[in-house]
Amino acid sequence: MNTHFFFNSLPIKYRSQYRDHYTYQNLVAIRGASMIFLLLNLIIRILYLVFPVSLTKAQNFPEFNFSNWVFIIVTPVFLIASNLFIVGFKGRKKATTGMSLLVFLFALYIIVCGMYSSFIATSDPSNALTLYLVALSLISVIFVFEYYETVLLLVAVEVFFTSLLFYSQTPATDMLYNQLISAILLSGFYFTSRYFFTYKANYYLQVIEIREKNSEIEKASEFKNQVLGMVAHDLRNPIAAVESIAMMMELDEVDEDTQDNINMMKASCVKARSIIDDLLEAAQNENIAVFETRNTDLNQWLNGIVNEWKLQQGNKVDVLFINTAGAVNALINHEKFHRVIDNLISNAVKFSKDRDRVDIRLSQQNNVVTIEVQDYGVGIPAAMLPEIFNQFSKAGRTGLRGEKSTGLGLSIVRQIIEKHKGSISVTSTEGLGSTFTITLPAVNPL
Repeated sequence: MNTHFFFNSLPIKYRSQYRDHYTYQNLVAIRGASMIFLLLNLIIRILYLVFPVSLTKAQNFPEFNFSNWVFIIVTPVFLIASNLFIVGFKGRKKATTGMSLLVFLFALYIIVCGMYSSFIATSDPSNALTLYLVALSLISVIFVFEYYETVLLLVAVEVFFTSLLFYSQTPATDMLYNQLISAILLSGFYFTSRYFFTYKANYYLQVIEIREKNSEIEKASEFKNQVLGMVAHDLRNPIAAVESIAMMMELDEVDEDTQDNINMMKASCVKARSIIDDLLEAAQNENIAVFETRNTDLNQWLNGIVNEWKLQQGNKVDVLFINTAGAVNALINHEKFHRVIDNLISNAVKFSKDRDRVDIRLSQQNNVVTIEVQDYGVGIPAAMLPEIFNQFSKAGRTGLRGEKSTGLGLSIVRQIIEKHKGSISVTSTEGLGSTFTITLPAVNPL
């Protein structure tokens, strides 16, 4: 803990904000403490009414009686004032001199009350400092004071204490004894008060630092998404132009070498467009707070996607849809979730040999829908499994047919699924294949 604040205040940059923060906390503490103190004095007054004979025979009852009435009359003033200041603070969110003065006066009031109740009412120097100690301890722990406020409070308390000693005509020896004890207690009060100030100030600075860091991270993330979106969007036109030129070149008679070059240009354009789509999707998914979803029959919807893949693959890889449940419905965004299933099937095909099988299984248990995409290909190395859902993951690998990876696909899949309040996990064994499991909240059919 930084002990710099034992003798100093916060840096000017944070001083005003912290003062506003702890002043409000002090006002709330005054309200609570004054209510408790008032309640205690009312209980004493009720006990006096119920047992008048017993209490009136107590030693120094007139002093107790007088102090009790003073406390009952004065304490509500602090209670009302603190409530008014709390209401005012909530309106303007700013501490005022009046608020600080009220906190100072209340702290002094409680300490003097403890001093008076113990010292004057008992007229016994040996027990004179009991409630004085309790009051000092409570004030040092509950309230937060600036360095100069603590010193000023110490001076004021010592003045009152000395005045009470003279008022009670304490003998010189007892006066010296009590002053020595008071000096020790006030020293303890100072260090306790500054300790809690330091502790709370350090905590406050840590909270401010965390907020500033979070703000910087949010700004950096927003800037990153803007740059990704802008770059990806602006790259579309030149890539489309290159692709158009390649297609125009094909219209003319070209030799075999030129045709190979054109094919490479077209393939590169397709790959670049795929990367751009991934970049745009990653940026968009981070910025979209809520998806527009529809109640969808997943049997029919997944079967349609699988049929599309069967037409694309021909006889290379057999994509099968297996429904192990009856009607299964979930709230999904058709466009975004189509990308999820496409990506998972694409990965499964990428790492499967010709004539292999990819299974798409749908099931429901209680209120959870499960979609599994399983291949029987090369599998994923165990060391890569923790990384595969991270953006720009190093776990990206070249497919069995030379397909490249951007390292974005599975991170996009996870983003979209989490937007649907679902989750995704993977299990894999090298040489035996991989299974990606999606879970979604189920809904009743329309």
